[in-house]
Order: sequence, then C-alpha cells, then structure tokens
Amino acid sequence: MRIVNRKKFIRMIIFLVLVISFVCFLFTTVSFSGGDIKEKVIYVSSGDTLWNIASEEKENNTYYKNKDVRDIIYEIRELNGFDKNETLSIGQKIVIKTF
Repeated sequence: MRIVNRKKFIRMIIFLVLVISFVCFLFTTVSFSGGDIKEKVIYVSSGDTLWNIASEEKENNTYYKNKDVRDIIYEIRELNGFDKNETLSIGQKIVIKTF
C-alpha cells in the first residue's frame, strides 16, 4: 500500500488517536478520591434540616470537604430518593456518603 497524500494521512492518524483517546476517557471508571466510598446512616432529630445536616457533614466528613452545601443537599436528596419539597421527620433514616 502506498500513501498518496502524506499530510492527509497524518491528519487522519492524529484524528483517530484523538477519537480513541476521548472514547477511552469517557468510559474510564478510575476514582482519584483516595479511598473507597462508604455510606453511613444518621437519624433525624428535633430541629434538624437538610441544610444543618449538610453543613455538619461538610465540616466533619472528608467526602464533602470541598463541596458547596447546596451540592451536598442535592446529593443527599438523590441518594435517599427525597423530593425537592420533602420535609424531614424525627427519627427518619438518612444515608450519607463517607470514606
């Protein structure tokens, strides 16, 4: 096989390498978080709100260390299947991510 247009050939090879690299990057599931993610259970007590719980987790839980409180609340809602307007009740079980 003979290469007729060398510039076009090189551009095509670079394009293929970039596409393959991009696809590999999308499907890579490596975690650089430094540890296995676990879950802990807390129970809601009187006066607790999602904002208070998220603020406390931000201070005491290294998993949430550099996250905004609103993002933590969203993640807690998603993990526990809460609706946006759902209110907490005393004794309710809440699952929280941790290392």
